[in-house]
Amino acid sequence: MKRYDDVFLYKLLRPLITILFKLLYRPKIVGVENIKSNGGIILAGNHNNNLDGAILISSTKRNIHFLAKIELFKGKMKIFFNNFGLIPVDRSKKDHKVLESAYEYLNNGKVIGIFPEGTFGRGKILPFKIGAVKMAYETGCEIVPFAITGDFRIFSKNLKIEFGKPIKIKSDDLEKENEKLRNIVVGMVNNNEHI
Repeated sequence: MKRYDDVFLYKLLRPLITILFKLLYRPKIVGVENIKSNGGIILAGNHNNNLDGAILISSTKRNIHFLAKIELFKGKMKIFFNNFGLIPVDRSKKDHKVLESAYEYLNNGKVIGIFPEGTFGRGKILPFKIGAVKMAYETGCEIVPFAITGDFRIFSKNLKIEFGKPIKIKSDDLEKENEKLRNIVVGMVNNNEHI
């Protein structure tokens, strides 16, 4: 288990990422007040682009611990990813260690960022994996759903991230709760695309 404050590069690069991102992409950020200023919380939403994590980072001052594929922690970039507060996920098997790590982070008041589709939706929202609602149910933490719309063309001004109202997972029917979460995100995406 990594130390919770093992986010040296995150703290160093976040201001730079925020400035560059806002200058180049000029995203509209809505509902950031739904991310409480302390305590464990899960951010869960759609995933279309490698830069989705950057828009989340530039949206809140809280450090986000993303669940990230284990392949990122190998090779030349491993030093970078090992010092960015990420939680590695082995997608080739059912990885119980990742949930244990996420629970520990959440129970210690940290923010987990997750893209429940598990991969890029490429223009459509794929079925959600159950991890976000399972984490929320097991820890009692709320999920803040988010929707990213628009594109990442420089100076396009059509990029938007919206954070919805926090939701509490109270039912142990996690499949049903997972579908509810997906429907909320789909609804937010659809509303923003038609504006």
